[in-house]
Amino acid sequence: MVPLGAAEVTLLSWWRSRSSAARFDYFTRSSFYLSLIALPILPAVNLASVDTVSRTAAVTAIAAIVVHAACCMWLIHQGIEHYLGQAPFPRLAVIVTTAITTAVVTGGLALLPGVPPGRSDTVVLFVPIIFVTSLACTLRPRVTAAVVAATALLLVLTVPLGSAITMTATLVFLTIVYRTSVWMIGTMWELERSREVRASLAVAEERLRFARDLHDVVGRNLSVVALKAELAAKLAQRGRDEAVEEMLEVRRIAQESLDELRAVVSGYRTADLTVELAGARSLLSSAGIDCRVIGEASFNGEAAGALGWAVREGVTNVLRHSEARTCTISLRGKILTMSNDGVPTTPLRFGSGLTGLRERVAALGGTVTATQEPPNRFVLTVELP
Repeated sequence: MVPLGAAEVTLLSWWRSRSSAARFDYFTRSSFYLSLIALPILPAVNLASVDTVSRTAAVTAIAAIVVHAACCMWLIHQGIEHYLGQAPFPRLAVIVTTAITTAVVTGGLALLPGVPPGRSDTVVLFVPIIFVTSLACTLRPRVTAAVVAATALLLVLTVPLGSAITMTATLVFLTIVYRTSVWMIGTMWELERSREVRASLAVAEERLRFARDLHDVVGRNLSVVALKAELAAKLAQRGRDEAVEEMLEVRRIAQESLDELRAVVSGYRTADLTVELAGARSLLSSAGIDCRVIGEASFNGEAAGALGWAVREGVTNVLRHSEARTCTISLRGKILTMSNDGVPTTPLRFGSGLTGLRERVAALGGTVTATQEPPNRFVLTVELP
């Protein structure tokens, strides 16, 4: 294999670190810009190869076509940003590009008498086609349809019918492709935002559940403790012997509250493997991640608790540190493997969660390994003896 250069590795790492929506956005915009670079080549070559057109006029026309293509790129960029809600309507870009298109077409018509009929069509017709397809990224569909109809009518009135039909079909096709692509960019970003919201809601729901349990278990008992303590203070002020009994009751309730609190926390600090596997599938699915669970727990005790904790920590990492679309949890005996995509290509380091998991598993004589696999996968393996 030929080793990749530093620039290629950096570019590849940057590309892999992008989300799916960002990749689709970059790819679609790049295809737009490349098409705008390629489409003007034909009229430019035609002008340069016509002997009856002076060199000065040909160079001027080619330069105008290039400037027009650059303006259309600007219009497309501003139109996409406006469609995504990141910029206002590109009024200036529309006005400037319209003016340049009119000037280029007018100048091309002035050159037509010196251009053979077989080549005259491409000199003028490609410019309005590129302009209208660029507008399709900016204007609303109804307005775009009206502009396309007006351009098609102009083609029918100014060029032979056969060329007009061909150019109109090309115009309609490119307009649909451009507009649909912009719509797909918006849809991809909306799906990306929805996935982030679902993940945040899933985490928030878990926090609310924990807060609700604490409130239900501890809140009532603390209220009773406060009332009993206030009653004991008043009895003590009056010199009543019942104050001692009330304080003993306060101590009993406080001890019970502490035991209940330990039970609640213990429920979160210990993990049942079967419950954690079912919870992982539900939680990841609610976050828009396709989760597959292969195998099932066939043992209990500390080993099942350690693997359950591994599932819980792995799911937390998937939600917090990745943009995963898929996650696979495989259980073979006492070997648990979690694999997910959407991991940025950054140096791997053990955080507090994985460090705590390694300590738990090491106490049972097991091992924890975390590796990154190309192109963007993260694999967590927990093996118990």
